[in-house]
Amino acid sequence: MIPFSTRSISSKASERPRQNKSEKQKGQSGSETKKDISTVEDVFDAPTYNIPEKPVTFVEGASYTAIIIVGLGIAAAAGYAVFKELIFQPKEYKVFNKALKRIQDDSQVRVRIGSPITGYGQESRNRAARQRIPHKTWTDEEGVEHVEINFYIRGPHGTGKVYSEMFKDQVDKQWKYTYLIVEIRSPTPSQLILESYMPAYNMDKK
Repeated sequence: MIPFSTRSISSKASERPRQNKSEKQKGQSGSETKKDISTVEDVFDAPTYNIPEKPVTFVEGASYTAIIIVGLGIAAAAGYAVFKELIFQPKEYKVFNKALKRIQDDSQVRVRIGSPITGYGQESRNRAARQRIPHKTWTDEEGVEHVEINFYIRGPHGTGKVYSEMFKDQVDKQWKYTYLIVEIRSPTPSQLILESYMPAYNMDKK
């Protein structure tokens, strides 16, 4: 009985160091795993303020400034053109609007081409070309402004072409007709002289 108990005690004593050693190894491996996990950095959490920036040279800065100035200049020019078009209407458009209104109110023209009557600058499908009124402006020796225009008209039953000249009266500063001629082209060709006026200053010179 004594040898058997001695063997069992010695076997238990030999197993304890092995268990302690395995537990230590497990503890070390667990701590190493935790250490490895803690040392892994998240890519998205990495600081971005350490990224080196490319320095901007003087030439690049000057080119950027020039591009900005050019862009602002183009925008300012476009804005001025629109403002001038809306606020300061060109002389030829003032004359065109007055002549067209006179034609639209004339019964002779309405009988021939119908109503409503529209006017446009050129026989073209291009909108810009249709809105552009052919004209000529000049100032005579008396200092009187003259505007000569021609444009097309169209009604439900026919078409025509208009020739007109106006001058700006120096007394009341209003645009007045030198002449207004409507040339009916269809359906039946004819010519109508709606306005014919000889300014007094030309009559005095004669």
